[in-house]
Amino acid sequence: MSTILIAVFFLMLVLSFPVSHALIIGATLGVMTSDHFSLYGIVQQLFLPTQSFPLIAIPFFVMAAELMMNGTLGRNLIDFATDLVGRFRGGHAQVSVLGSTLFGGVSGSAVADATALGGMLIPWQVRAGYPPAFCGATIAAASTIDILIPPSIPLILYSLVSNASIGALFFAGILPGLLLAVGFCAVCNISARLRGFPYEKAPVAWGQMAKRGLYAMPALLMPVLVLIALRFGVLTPTEISTSAVVYAMLVSAFLYRDLTWTRVKHSIYTAGIATGVVMLLIMASTAAGWILTLDQIPEQFLAWAGSHFNSQFSVLLLMNFMMLVAGMFIDLPAAILLLTPLFIPLANTYGIDLVQLGIIMVVNLAIGLYSPPVGTTLFIGSMLSKSGIGQVVKELLPFYVVGLIVLAMMSYVPALTLRMH
Repeated sequence: MSTILIAVFFLMLVLSFPVSHALIIGATLGVMTSDHFSLYGIVQQLFLPTQSFPLIAIPFFVMAAELMMNGTLGRNLIDFATDLVGRFRGGHAQVSVLGSTLFGGVSGSAVADATALGGMLIPWQVRAGYPPAFCGATIAAASTIDILIPPSIPLILYSLVSNASIGALFFAGILPGLLLAVGFCAVCNISARLRGFPYEKAPVAWGQMAKRGLYAMPALLMPVLVLIALRFGVLTPTEISTSAVVYAMLVSAFLYRDLTWTRVKHSIYTAGIATGVVMLLIMASTAAGWILTLDQIPEQFLAWAGSHFNSQFSVLLLMNFMMLVAGMFIDLPAAILLLTPLFIPLANTYGIDLVQLGIIMVVNLAIGLYSPPVGTTLFIGSMLSKSGIGQVVKELLPFYVVGLIVLAMMSYVPALTLRMH
């Protein structure tokens, strides 16, 4: 069954089928070749994961992000980020990095970040004299910081599959997210100095910056409130997500006074679409995972790895390589749902903490988002900057170096994956 599933899955991907459809078709055809199982098993496996309570957090976090960022607050956050770093060398590009870091505490989605921020910032950066391809590369890489800063949808998905603590994963995601932000800002600064990019020489308007900072404070406080609620056990992650929606509506209605029924309906629609896509992937990967488990593929992979790799260092190297390659061809949620069941037995055998594995996986697959041939944020950056994929990839080379350095640190310095006790 597994052979049929894998062969059909890759054939469907070559034919440009969505990953979820390819998995369901492959799983169905795989079961049809078996004399011991019926299609009722596939139907049951498709239904079972939809009953998971933690999944409720996904649409509510998406809805809260839509409510917060599509109003006047989104523009003000960018203005605040510009006040902070716009006067430095490479400051216009650093606004993309800082903006993504601030947006990460609200949205948790790299694609949403790249689209929203890129649409606002890239035309402004090009008018300021920055090369379009560099602007596209910066937003393609920087937007992936979103999926590490809590609340993070990919970390919620990993928690669902691995049973690792969502709170511990959220805390562990902070440091790599900040390290990427610092590294990407350094790339912008060094590139600006070497290539003579323009920068703002006007004196800092401290009063205006303080005013914008105060105005943006409700959004800046959201990740802090999420972490406090998790750390002290005040709310569960699902309860936090619903509370985030209430918080976003109250802030929009009474502080910014820009809440309308049109925005509420749009946020519900966006949350529904995003949740539908993720749910279909979860259903499809569960059905495929069921077949792989029946054929004992995880056990065979563990036995093969044990016979060829005899240390934690080499096992981490193997997993990193597999995740980097998978991230280049498969979308991030699908890669998490497919690879996690395969890697958990290996991690347990070699003493790799599941929280550390989750952070390694998300950092790995984040690099895949801006890597060819199918990197989602790479295509968004290329489209918004009106530059060729090859031009953007060339500008991304130093960003890849930063991403790989952070990945190596997370892989081989376990103490850096902060744990919640």
